[in-house]
Amino acid sequence: MDLGIKGKAAFVLGGSSGLGFGVAAALRDNGVKVALCGRNRKKLEKAASGINAFPVQGDVSKREDIVRMINEVQDKLGEIDILVTNTGGPPKADFKDTNEAMWSEAFGSIFLSAVNAVEQVLPSMKERRWGRIIMLASMTAKEPLEGLILSNSIRAGLLGLSKSISSETAGKGVTVNVILPGYIETERLRDLNLDLEALGEKIPAGRVGRPEELGSLAAFLASKNAGYITGQVIAVDGGFTRSIL
Repeated sequence: MDLGIKGKAAFVLGGSSGLGFGVAAALRDNGVKVALCGRNRKKLEKAASGINAFPVQGDVSKREDIVRMINEVQDKLGEIDILVTNTGGPPKADFKDTNEAMWSEAFGSIFLSAVNAVEQVLPSMKERRWGRIIMLASMTAKEPLEGLILSNSIRAGLLGLSKSISSETAGKGVTVNVILPGYIETERLRDLNLDLEALGEKIPAGRVGRPEELGSLAAFLASKNAGYITGQVIAVDGGFTRSIL
């Protein structure tokens, strides 16, 4: 299927590894000019060279870095057509183990990074009457998991944010959707010290997912054919989420 996005420009936050890299690779496979960001210069440049993408180093939790990176991407690739917001997960914690600093850091990384990035690219998208905004969240935004109070709480806010923005932009050629990754084999999953084989037995699909499987969905949502899909929340979890809403 021709997705109709060859030559479009995309910026993938947190694209140097894991889910972000899976999305970046899928977009490149479909002829998109891709820029990706990360904090670790060596890791970022290695990832970018592997898919012929443009690397921009920065911290997505800092507004000034977001503004600078987007300016660099636009100077290199032109106006951004596809924005993918994505950050690493906050540390495991129960409510009793959290403090204000932890909440502030998680809010800045997960929520404000998306707000600041969208703020920078949305006016141009609306003016050109074409744009795709895809937010990577987590299945915890729909079904909270024990020990992940920070992720459970703040990622759920992305659903309200995306739905609100999508209502404002639906008639202007700009779509806004959220992908909820389930258990997908990434460094983040390994950091949680989970037994992937045992975990796979609890998933209806019988295994954990692969980043490229999520990337394929993101590429479709970025396509010309997905112009009538907006304000939606789609899980990529092998059937793990039990909710029907």
